[in-house]
Amino acid sequence: MGIYDLMPYSTGALVLAFLADRVLGDPPSRLHVIAWVGKLIAALEHRLYREGDDDARKRRAGSALVILALLACLPVTLVILGVGYWVSPWVGMLVDALIGSQLLAARSLSKASLAVHASLEEDDLPQARENLSMIVGRDVQGLGVEGIARAAVETVAENTSDGEVAPFFWMVLGGCALGLTYKVINTLDSMVGYKSDRYLHFGRAAAKLDDAANFIPARVCAHLMIAMAGVCGLDHDGARRIHARDRLNHASPNSAQTESVCAGALGIQLGGDASYLGKVCRKPTIGDPTRPVEVDDIVRANRLMLATSNAALVAGVAVRMAIWGGCHLATL
Repeated sequence: MGIYDLMPYSTGALVLAFLADRVLGDPPSRLHVIAWVGKLIAALEHRLYREGDDDARKRRAGSALVILALLACLPVTLVILGVGYWVSPWVGMLVDALIGSQLLAARSLSKASLAVHASLEEDDLPQARENLSMIVGRDVQGLGVEGIARAAVETVAENTSDGEVAPFFWMVLGGCALGLTYKVINTLDSMVGYKSDRYLHFGRAAAKLDDAANFIPARVCAHLMIAMAGVCGLDHDGARRIHARDRLNHASPNSAQTESVCAGALGIQLGGDASYLGKVCRKPTIGDPTRPVEVDDIVRANRLMLATSNAALVAGVAVRMAIWGGCHLATL
């Protein structure tokens, strides 16, 4: 069977992966493919990073880390998929879905952020900070109720793209093999793509590649979020207006795309200064402070995230079927 004949099975794998993530969530870490990727990256970093290297050598070593991580993961995935589809299209579809489900994060993101909400509802600030520390990279000590809620909303907004729509976007284009390639890049960025003394040069290649891999998906996600804002009972016009104004209010070319939509849809202000490893990072604000951030904004952000994810599924399957139908007509 050719690629054209396998497209319905590959598309079925996308749907199964989506449903498995929503219903089952992530497997234990010892069985999670991204956890294995993280261990591989850590091992490669240990071999490649040298504290005494000059900046140029650190940049070369960081580039080697990216290349080796991709070369270690992509061929293995392609072989596993190839064997599965060679045995049977149905076996291949299940293997495709099994890997693909571990690349999506809607359920885990929702569960983790709603744990922050639950702790705030119980007025348990220490537990809320601890729960928040599991999903953000900033310093959480000293954050009050509004600061915790704002940070949780921001991470849900940003990861609507990074953790859900972006991997699904690449899976639509190239199945779980391309989706996994994206997740390797994204994991590299999350591990070494910082502007700290250690990673400023070593992590530059990972950070730049992650920016490139997210450029189109972040913008697709933002427009899906705008479309879903009204469906979720949020401010559609505000989402569109703030996105148009504040979508570039971030050091990253992509992060403010979805944060601005969420801020506008909720009618709140996100962004602003934050502390990382004890150092205050000056950041522009996103949105208008028409009201204080509320604890229930975490729930509203999750509702928008899940609706956007649903829209991505419908759009992705429609694109796949349109391509398959076009190829079918071309063969007649």
